[in-house]
Amino acid sequence: MRLGILGGGQLGRMLALAAYPLGVRPSVLDPAADPCAGQVCPHVRGEFDDYQALYQLARSSDAVTYEFENVPVASARWLAERVPVYPPPTALEVSQDRLSEKTFFQSLGIPTPPFAAVEHRHEFDNAVREIGLPAVLKTRRFGYDGKGQVVIRTPADAEAAWEKLGGRPLILEGFVPFDRELSVLAVRGRDGQVLTYPLVENEHRDGILHRSLAPAGDTAEELAERAAEYAGRILAELGYVGVLAVEWFQDGPRLLANEMAPRVHNSGHWTIEGAATSQFENHVRAVCGLPLGSCAAVGHSAMYNFIGAVPPAADVLRHPGARLHDYGKDPRPGRKVGHVTLRAGSGDELGDRLPEWDRTFDRV
Repeated sequence: MRLGILGGGQLGRMLALAAYPLGVRPSVLDPAADPCAGQVCPHVRGEFDDYQALYQLARSSDAVTYEFENVPVASARWLAERVPVYPPPTALEVSQDRLSEKTFFQSLGIPTPPFAAVEHRHEFDNAVREIGLPAVLKTRRFGYDGKGQVVIRTPADAEAAWEKLGGRPLILEGFVPFDRELSVLAVRGRDGQVLTYPLVENEHRDGILHRSLAPAGDTAEELAERAAEYAGRILAELGYVGVLAVEWFQDGPRLLANEMAPRVHNSGHWTIEGAATSQFENHVRAVCGLPLGSCAAVGHSAMYNFIGAVPPAADVLRHPGARLHDYGKDPRPGRKVGHVTLRAGSGDELGDRLPEWDRTFDRV
């Protein structure tokens, strides 16, 4: 089986590494001269709308997937006429526009924060009056890791936010005074089987994921079941194949959908060591038509992102059970360059170790 991957970043790299033990031969298409996935598998260099490069990938693939959601939908559809593409291009289309995404959630009965489409100044002013403050003004497309959004707390903030983002399609969302941020990862096979990983608790800093704890602590079974049921609605509606991530705001007993990612996800990196089957392996299994593996957690895990630079391996590995993942990327401020996963046998043991781990990795 040959698997083509659109995108050669760290997610593509980890997908490729998960493919080999399954007897799947991966290759990636990426415009960079030396993407980090190119360290571990063949690399077709080209833009994502370069049809010669896309044709080259299609000829060498039995199925195609992608590692990020900003792949041009037209390219995914062109490929789908020649080779199976999973997740389906419709999932890309929904996730690429925040307004379409929120509207899609609501059509499935999945709660969201209040929102309004904004394109002109009078629409912005009306939305601020209707939704109220605080609120968040976001670009509808190409936002990630906190980019393309501004929190508005006062009328003066509103003016500054419009000056920064106005003049393009936007969405204004009500600010949710959430208790914590959660995510759920689910996987659906070609045969329609759906499996779900445990809920994960996430902490962001400057809009970038800093730490994930899995399974999320103090989580009622009913809350986890509801997150899985909501994810299942999305998978079924889209005829989805592969791993899907949905990010949530928890507000007391409520779950409010923030956004979805039609791909493997940063908050699922813990699964490489902390689950019976990693998200990367299950994504490869799904898109290649192989049986899915168990999503059960193995103990309790904490995953920390390394932003800007990877600390010395000796500092990371001095912690018992630490597993270091260096993506082989050049250091750069604000760039995800690696992560570490640490595991404990129980929730209490994880809680006891977190202060030490935080002292080590909060500086990164």
